[in-house]
Amino acid sequence: MRLSRTQPLWVMLLTLLSGFALSQAYRTTTAIVAQGLQADFGLQASSLGAFAGLFGLSFGIAQLLMGIALDRYGLRRTVLVAAPLGIAGAALSALAPSYGWLMVGQVLIGVGYSPAFVACTLFIARYFAADRFAFFSGLSMGLGGLGLLFTGTPLAWVVQHWGWRAGFGLLAGLSLLSWLLIYALVHEPVRADTAHRPASSWGEALTGMGRLFTVPHTWGIVILGMSCYAAFLSLRGLWLGPLLIDRYGFSLVDSGNVALVLSLIALFTPAAFGRMDPGPARRRTWVGRASLSMAGLFVIMAWVNNAHATVALMIAMGLLSGYSILQYADVRSSYPNEQTGRALSLYTMAMFLGVALMQSLTGAVAAWATSAGLEPYRAVLLCIAAWLALASLAFRLLPASALLQQR
Repeated sequence: MRLSRTQPLWVMLLTLLSGFALSQAYRTTTAIVAQGLQADFGLQASSLGAFAGLFGLSFGIAQLLMGIALDRYGLRRTVLVAAPLGIAGAALSALAPSYGWLMVGQVLIGVGYSPAFVACTLFIARYFAADRFAFFSGLSMGLGGLGLLFTGTPLAWVVQHWGWRAGFGLLAGLSLLSWLLIYALVHEPVRADTAHRPASSWGEALTGMGRLFTVPHTWGIVILGMSCYAAFLSLRGLWLGPLLIDRYGFSLVDSGNVALVLSLIALFTPAAFGRMDPGPARRRTWVGRASLSMAGLFVIMAWVNNAHATVALMIAMGLLSGYSILQYADVRSSYPNEQTGRALSLYTMAMFLGVALMQSLTGAVAAWATSAGLEPYRAVLLCIAAWLALASLAFRLLPASALLQQR
């Protein structure tokens, strides 16, 4: 397959990954800015959970349209049109006079960065060797983890010295820089086998997306997709800071240091799991066992009341979380090539709808536990564990794609 291009593939992929890194940063800011938001706007746990979850909700819902736009208009054009919404949302958040305006900012950020990672995975699926998809996707997810590094100690330091508004302002500036780099460097290669293929209409694309739900193996993929990433991100992106600060008396920078360690781990574990990929036939077994193991770690953390042990458990979760890249590889292998883009978009949509639902639910659970005189973080962690365990069971019992036995 011949490609016409003005930049090497790896340069364009790295540039696209700058947008994904920022989406990673935005989805994990709540753990660092939570204390400031609560102080300035008097937010309860349920409101904080709704704030964190709204990014995932808007991100997930937008996936449907962004997946179609990526197929119709290309990766570069879609990302360049969407990202300014995220920049505007970050600027609005930095200036927000009330909780309501913060929520509007979250919606804009979620929509603006909704195509970020799917654009990267589609770029890999289209222009890199198929048998290296898991490895390059894992490597990309690891590099995107640089955004998580920023929302560890660096953002905690900025917020502690200049406040949470400065944190959002800095993110807005970095987002603008990313947009300029994508505009200058990313020019999507033209594939000879698709250069003259007419784009499907929006109606046809929506019908094709809906048709995925008539395929039996889609349901197991979607259910677990709504659970695994949501479980880890609910901890890393929402509850890590409040838990360590309230339960063990950590400072904001101390909790940021823990988040930084988890982010450093996230740079390497997806690529490691991608390299260890056992192949289509055995991959589902690995994913199912890993998700059950993660649920077990949440149960242990719920009952442990020691700061060092809790941090160690968080690190273990970070090491295990890289298995999520195998879920992307499972989606890639479970559908024919003409459905890959829509399937990846659907899976990503499920991931972030799951994040929104889990973060909102755990916020409500924390508020209920507090009103009932119970330890809120134990209730939250047990809730996440139960959700993940049930989803793992559903993934195991529901049908798998027949294509997995043919590859």
